Amino acid sequence: MIFLLDAGNTRIKWALRDGDQWRDRGALALAEVGELRHVAAQWPGVTRALLANVAGSALGAAITEALSLWQGRCHWFQSAPACAGLRNDYEDYRTLGCDRWAAMIGAWHRVGGACLVVNAGTAMTGDLIFPEGAGAVFRGGIILPGYDLMRQSLYRNAAQLPLAEGHWQAQPRNTHDAIVSGCLQAMAGAVERLHRQLPPEAPCVLSGGTADLLAPLLEMPVLRLDNLVLEGLARVAEQDAP
Repeated sequence: MIFLLDAGNTRIKWALRDGDQWRDRGALALAEVGELRHVAAQWPGVTRALLANVAGSALGAAITEALSLWQGRCHWFQSAPACAGLRNDYEDYRTLGCDRWAAMIGAWHRVGGACLVVNAGTAMTGDLIFPEGAGAVFRGGIILPGYDLMRQSLYRNAAQLPLAEGHWQAQPRNTHDAIVSGCLQAMAGAVERLHRQLPPEAPCVLSGGTADLLAPLLEMPVLRLDNLVLEGLARVAEQDAP
């Protein structure tokens, strides 16, 4: 049995995989990292743990301590020049977030063709994948503030603008709706411009906390998949299994 963990900017998501089956999964706030001790105690038969962390070294140390029952079985996932059939064309692969890399691996294995991988979370990322031989290549992508960061930035830096709690409108007629609609328009516009580099039929593989708000605005095929990082880690773990 394999334990998979994705420590992001706001939450820690984890899952247990036995062969090709998901056995258990959960999510924790970053401050609840110590609760992973209970997961480790409940599943002492885990043979390997593959962990992805983009939330800093302090959280990484706390994760290691919480999973000390599995000492020697925990491995940190890092971006690489190539992995699980996907080649990394980033200028310096070491600077690519390991969560983005894992999500791309997960998306590629789900789609099996050209796709745009979008995670609409605290930050929004969009990454382009093209077929290459028997596998695929990541050509590059974008990072921009996510929905909440955009709203908070306007609230903090423009004295007369509120922390908007409005709704999407094609033609907003109040300030709250104007801010919310503007943030979503900016996100959708960035995704659609990036998607133009792909064949029109290529899907946008969409995940993240704002995905449900963003999806209806995208004029392209959309495949909603949650927990893409865990999906990618599972593929890597399967490849590395003895």
